[in-house]
Amino acid sequence: MKAPQRIKTIQSRIASSFVMLVLFTALLLIFISYRLSESAVRETAESYTSELINQVNANIQTYITGMKDISLAAMNNPNVREYLASADELQPAELAILKAKISEYFHSIRVSRKDIASINIFGAGDTFISDRADAELNPYIALSEQPWYRQAKENKGQTVISSSHVQPVIKGEYRWVVSLSRELSGVNPSNGLGILLIDLNFKVINDMLSKLDLGNRGYVFVIDRQGRIVYHPQQQLLYSNLKTERLERVISDKQGGFVVKEGGASRIYSIKDTDFGWKIVGVFYENELVDNKKQMQLSFAIAGLLCLGVGVLFSVVISRNLTRPIKKLQEKMMEVEKGNFDIRVPVGHSREISGLARSFNVMVLKVKELMDQIVVEQEIKRKSELNALQAQINPHFLYNTLDSIIWMAESKKHDEVILMTSALARLFRASLSKGREMIPIATEVEHITNYLKIQQMRYQDKIRFALAIDRELYPYLTLKVLLQPLVENAIYHGIKNKEGPGTVTITGKFQHNRIEFQVRDDGIGMDQSKVETLLTSKEGNPARNSVGIANVHQRIQLYFGAEYGLSYTSEPGSGTCVKVLIPAVHPEEWRSLEGDVP
Repeated sequence: MKAPQRIKTIQSRIASSFVMLVLFTALLLIFISYRLSESAVRETAESYTSELINQVNANIQTYITGMKDISLAAMNNPNVREYLASADELQPAELAILKAKISEYFHSIRVSRKDIASINIFGAGDTFISDRADAELNPYIALSEQPWYRQAKENKGQTVISSSHVQPVIKGEYRWVVSLSRELSGVNPSNGLGILLIDLNFKVINDMLSKLDLGNRGYVFVIDRQGRIVYHPQQQLLYSNLKTERLERVISDKQGGFVVKEGGASRIYSIKDTDFGWKIVGVFYENELVDNKKQMQLSFAIAGLLCLGVGVLFSVVISRNLTRPIKKLQEKMMEVEKGNFDIRVPVGHSREISGLARSFNVMVLKVKELMDQIVVEQEIKRKSELNALQAQINPHFLYNTLDSIIWMAESKKHDEVILMTSALARLFRASLSKGREMIPIATEVEHITNYLKIQQMRYQDKIRFALAIDRELYPYLTLKVLLQPLVENAIYHGIKNKEGPGTVTITGKFQHNRIEFQVRDDGIGMDQSKVETLLTSKEGNPARNSVGIANVHQRIQLYFGAEYGLSYTSEPGSGTCVKVLIPAVHPEEWRSLEGDVP
């Protein structure tokens, strides 16, 4: 498959290469920048979530530590210890007073701590002291069956932190609490005297965790060491199995978190273990925490398009600048193809283009020199050919003239022989002209005058001649033997075949800045088709006079230009007129041009 023509240009190739390079670079940078930005945003989000969970852990730890402190204070309270140790020995009145003091003590603690829901001591024989004097045990609840009670007994004095649950031990109260329970003992730690129960108001934890911001769908939940839910924003859905949580993986995780792929989104779990066995889990969705992801993608896309647009613009400008010298060189080469060798290519600043321009200029200069040399050689060759043709004319004329002289000598016409021989000698002397091509018109007039004398002696009354050339033309130059072939043509093709005598009239005058000769005869004339062939005599034409006329015409144009030469007008029976147009060349002017002055 061929590439489009426009793609074949160097500018298009350079521009397309730059565009592809810019596009590849822009896409690579956008991809890397986007991935780095996304990673940075994700790390920031994870760090934020981790710090948030640490803060939650610290707050919950504060509550739990406060509950433990309260339990220690209660254990060391002398009234509490006396009550648990001597309850069976005290009188009812003393026992009531002691219970009132303990209840007042617990009440004062609860009032000072808004997060504490209740403080209770459960002794042997269903004895019970609460921070409220009017509190009564729920008759439908067995204390020993309560998880917090049972775990406190099992842990022998160690604090037990329960999961969140509804506390039903107080009659008429069903609060969501987190319970701290602890068995109180006497001197012998294995001999338990009662259970201390401190309930933390679950609303405190709920309010604290529900206000955390982890995106629109992110949340925090808390489980205990058994995987039971302490807090979850959708706790009811979990209990009703309408929602599930990856509790097993959270419990077994040792890396501080994991990522769950759900469809095209990622849910990230960040886990923090507490000192009391709970796990605080932050769950957030990557596409929400990176909430500006689409905006970031759009920004990178716009930046990429801008980079691509700027890259394309620069590619076009750079490729145009790079190829402009080449295009100029191409234009100059097309000019050379048209024959203009006078042009030069400016040398540019770049090393390669300047070297190419210099080579081109040198080449054009040498071609022009060769062309000029060829033209000069061709002109010289053509002049030599025309001179050779001219030299071929004279032998014919010489032969006929000598034949006439012989005939007159045989007829004892000595005076005519002397006159013709003298005219022939002057004719040849004028035609030689010391080898010069340009001779004064006066010399050409002398030449044609002698020629006419010879012809008139040969043809006697058959031919009459009239010569009327302005004398002011005599100093000017003309090609030698210019008029003789024309007169010869008039005699042999115009007068000779005419019945009766004929006249050849030769005139010369200025025609503006030019010189015009006319050779007119009243011979038989010729039709237009023959006229048209006179000046276009081709090689091999047997007509000697046609060759001579064409020779004169070509010599004039070769020396003076195409605007000069011969022009014929003729009609059968009306004679023929040939005009010769040459420039008015003064000897001084010719000396400055050719240095050849007669």
